[in-house]
Parts: sequence; structure tokens; C-alpha cells
Amino acid sequence: MADDLGSTVPRRQLGRLLRQYRTEAGVTLDAAAEALEYSRQKIWRIECGMGAVRMLDVKAMCELYGVSGEMTEAMRGLAAETKSKGWWHAYGDAVPSWFELYVGLESAAAHLRQYEETLIPGLLQTRPYALGLARLDRPSVREEERERAVEVRLQRQGLLTRRLPQPPRLDAILSEAVLRRTVGSRGVMIGQLSRLLEVADLPNACVRVLPFTAGPHSGAVAGSFVILDFPASKGGRAAPEPSVAYSESLTGALYLEKPDELAAYRDAWKSLEGLALDEAQSIDMIKTIIGELRHD
Repeated sequence: MADDLGSTVPRRQLGRLLRQYRTEAGVTLDAAAEALEYSRQKIWRIECGMGAVRMLDVKAMCELYGVSGEMTEAMRGLAAETKSKGWWHAYGDAVPSWFELYVGLESAAAHLRQYEETLIPGLLQTRPYALGLARLDRPSVREEERERAVEVRLQRQGLLTRRLPQPPRLDAILSEAVLRRTVGSRGVMIGQLSRLLEVADLPNACVRVLPFTAGPHSGAVAGSFVILDFPASKGGRAAPEPSVAYSESLTGALYLEKPDELAAYRDAWKSLEGLALDEAQSIDMIKTIIGELRHD
């Protein structure tokens, strides 16, 4: 995984630069599409970092926007990086197109702040728990397809213990309901909660519980979400990749990067931090629930 983070960050960096130069040149999306004989959708996808970009396209867009030769070459270099494949591409349709971007961002992140209202986060799931969810989520697909989807989830978890690049910091806050909602059998839940204790022992991870006694809170309005922060670029020559707030639904996801959107999710996280049990109290609660499951 260390050498296979894929093309997500270069695609997004290139897209932002192209959008910036197009805007500075006073060229609308429609005008750019007409001048370049591209579809409006193609330019929009490039600017949103939604796929690989040809050097030829970068050159044509830079010429239209009056970008300097030096910057054009730098952007052509980024275009070359957009063609690299992350490990998740090997799983094909097991990674939905709307989720592929998140997997790439997650692999590149330096810090993940995750609040979960309903289920154990994918990065912390055991195989039996993940399979139980897959059978509920995809009841009509073959067992082999479910297994591939679960394999992707388990492969993602390697980023927490990788050697290089440095693994991200994970701060997870889980609603007490997540711990008490049975997925699969009682034995599956005992194994899953025990896994949370193992992750909590990692030097780069913190697992906290938001108890029922916290009462109404901002997470109940926001729903489950992740805030991803990114490291500085190599050598510190460029600003870090902008932070992203990610919120998932049944058929897609939102990637929120505008300052006011990020501020709303950061405020929600700060509120949740103030209400959650501390690390020691959270571990005690998880152990208590394991005990209840064993002796009920």
C-alpha cells in the first residue's frame, strides 16, 4: 500500500489548478467547451478530479487560458500522475464509482475524524461483521461478489498499520447504539467489539463512545461523517490538499470542501468531542457490553 496510493490527489490538484486558471482568464465552462470542442461534462469532470487526464488536454487548456510555459509543464507532470492506479482498481465493480474517490482520499489522508451514528466504521470492522452487513446491504448478489466487497474493506484497514508513508491518525467517535446494535450473531458482536479494543491500543488511533446519556446532539442532525485532513506535499513546496468532509448515503456520497461546509462539520465534531466519554471510560463501556453479551 505504501507505494500504491493511486492518482486521487494529483487529479484533484490538477483540477483545481485548471479551474483557477480558467476563472482567472475569464473563460466560462461553456466557452471553454466550445473553444476546445469538448463537452462541458468533460471539462467539469477534469476540474473535479474525477478521472485520468491526457497531457494533450492539459496543453490545450493551458494555451486557451494563457498559462505560462513553466506552469504548463508542471501541470503536464501532474497529468502523468493521474494515470497511476490505486490498489482498489484491482477489485473492479466491488468499489462503486462514487466510493472510489473516497478510498483514494482515505489512503492519502494524514488525519481522519469519523463519527458513526449507526454502524461500526469500515476501517474497524471484522470480516464476520462486514459479511453480515454485506448480506443485508446486497441481498440479491452472489456470495462471491459480497466476499470481494468485504476484501476491499479489509484491504483498506492496512493503512492504519502501514510503515510508509506514515499511517494516518484516526479519531473515531461511535454512538452507543453502534455498539449495541447486533449484526450477525452474538459471537460476531463479541469479536467486533474486541476488535475495537485492539484498534484503541494502536498509537495512532483513538476510539471514544458517545453514550445515550449525552442526550440530543449535533451528530443526530449531521448523521455519520468523516473529516479528512491531508499532509503537506513532498518537500513542502505546495499547500496541503484541502480538507474534505465526507457524508455517505445509500446510493452515493457528498464530498464537501467549501469553507462554510467544513466549518459546520468541524463544529459538529467539536460538540461531539465535548459530549463523548474519554478514552478510558469508552474502553470500560466496550468491555462492559462484551461482558453483557457473554453472560446474557
